[in-house]
Amino acid sequence: MPLYLNDEQTMLRDTARDFVAEHAPVRHLRALRDANDETGFSRDLWRQFAEMGFTGMMVPEAQGGLGLGHVEAGVVMEEIGRNLSPSPFLTTSVAAVAALDGTAHAERWFPAIVAGDAITALAVDEGAKHDGRVAMAAERSGNGFRLSGAKRFVHHAHVADLILVAARTAGSADDADGITLFALPRDSNGLTADPRRLADSSLASEVRFDGVVVDADAVVGEVDGGRAVIDRMLAAGRTGVASELLGVGGGAMDMTTDYLKQRRQFGQPIGSFQALQHRAAHLYAEMEVARAAVLKAQQLLDAGDPRAAQATAVAKAMTGLATTLAVQEGVQMHGGIGMTDEYDIGFYMKRARVLAELFGDSNFHADALARDSGY
Repeated sequence: MPLYLNDEQTMLRDTARDFVAEHAPVRHLRALRDANDETGFSRDLWRQFAEMGFTGMMVPEAQGGLGLGHVEAGVVMEEIGRNLSPSPFLTTSVAAVAALDGTAHAERWFPAIVAGDAITALAVDEGAKHDGRVAMAAERSGNGFRLSGAKRFVHHAHVADLILVAARTAGSADDADGITLFALPRDSNGLTADPRRLADSSLASEVRFDGVVVDADAVVGEVDGGRAVIDRMLAAGRTGVASELLGVGGGAMDMTTDYLKQRRQFGQPIGSFQALQHRAAHLYAEMEVARAAVLKAQQLLDAGDPRAAQATAVAKAMTGLATTLAVQEGVQMHGGIGMTDEYDIGFYMKRARVLAELFGDSNFHADALARDSGY
């Protein structure tokens, strides 16, 4: 498979780039932050996403969506990252759709997602870092289950209509099997979400489940066999985050390159200094390698290739490293003003830091690749 976009995907990129840049540029994020917005994103913008068809991008055509794949979703995610646009697109239209596709829950939730009337949150992590452990208990109760425990760093949980929850129905916290994925309405009795502001001004919640009772219909997939569904959901989420990281890194790199052309010292642009040219060239090369890794992972996911899991880990690890380099170089090459709130480059650094941790940082995925190779 060629590691570049085809004509239709390029047209989608151009459309998404123009739309997001016009309706949700960086100043949109700044305005939400300064207003101490309690939602975390603009609902009006989300409805505009629906009007553009973006919300149902990965929803099958038979259920009102566009029937596109991870590559196309990644195109939109990259433009969201380039403009730092607060949006539930990742959790709702990418990860949740991947999890619910082919299940009975799709018939209920896909029309609402396509229309922009539903927001989905993913309740997976329980510790300070994403580590794959699931300890939260889901005990049998009548014809259903009783969920008890807590999840951390759940984006959009306080405003979500649906929360997808990974819980332990058998075995111990470190077991790969014995996990079940549940689909819970946000207004379930005993479910509370406490939103906190993260470094990038986004909102994520600690979600507590105080004996939340659900019936058997809440199960997504099979009881004790949720690992396959969760892996599919996380693979979609990780490639989506990797695409957003590409956008964040690309946006920071473009901003820095423009600054190197405009800022003058000793009567000439600082971009003419060889030392800065070397650093800019190195950054460009790292971002291009990461871009190839992300596109490869998306293509393999769309093809149902068994190598997709490894490619996804490579993509998330490489974009984490490349984008971290991009934002750090951006702040440094902007000099002292890079540390001020007046310039947007600091927003890119903060967003990159949050995304680097989401669904596993570079070390987590490097370790996973090493273990998979027998180390």
